[in-house]
Amino acid sequence: MLAKPRPLDRIGGVEAGVAAEAAGLDALLGHLKPIEIIERSLRESFRGEIAAVSSFGADSAVLLHMIAEIDRSLPVIFLDTGKHFEETLDYRDALVADFGLTDVRVIKPDEAALERVDPTGRLHETDTDACCNVRKVEPLARGVEPFRAWFTGRKRFQASTRAALPVFEAVGTRIRINPLAHWTTSDQADYMRAHVLRENPLVAYGYLSIGCFPCTQPVQPGEDARSGRWAGHAKTECGIHLSGLEKSLTDASL
Repeated sequence: MLAKPRPLDRIGGVEAGVAAEAAGLDALLGHLKPIEIIERSLRESFRGEIAAVSSFGADSAVLLHMIAEIDRSLPVIFLDTGKHFEETLDYRDALVADFGLTDVRVIKPDEAALERVDPTGRLHETDTDACCNVRKVEPLARGVEPFRAWFTGRKRFQASTRAALPVFEAVGTRIRINPLAHWTTSDQADYMRAHVLRENPLVAYGYLSIGCFPCTQPVQPGEDARSGRWAGHAKTECGIHLSGLEKSLTDASL
């Protein structure tokens, strides 16, 4: 008689199936225009099971505008880390009003976890990875847990680490969709101008990728858009796009 599959065996099997699904969708839809990718994902592939994740940062307006053109009620997840620039929070509220978004879900770090690992609020000074884990990775895992897929605004041009970014990619048992992956800086600027979209005010001061204020600084001429994040550290990603999120998403507590 066959042994009953262990929970980890079942998770592994599901992950393999999701990876195959993501690859199939990337081959089928990855070449389409971003708004077509969004529409097909919303109305066909993941109908009722999809959200968007937005930082309301330097490049966020384009993706949110496209989403609003199709479905203003799509859930939009925003991670309130407690360390955002005030301009980011104001920009979030302004874009929500501009686009008529009706389901923005603000996800915050777990208070007990913060008290345990960052009681002074200064963890970023000694351990940026641990700070991102408690303020971003674990909260995002909670935020996307009800969904089978989510949109992001990531693009290949933003950093060398994103040069091979696919449109559809598996994250554990879920799928992350990057409709703008193939876009260039010119594509981004042209769309902003054509639709007269509001720009994050920090961009004018050289902040081309905007995260938490203690770990973000203006980008220097000639550097890639994310070079102002964790400047002086080897760190290039907060972790919500890396394996730490995948681990959180497959944790038995979710």
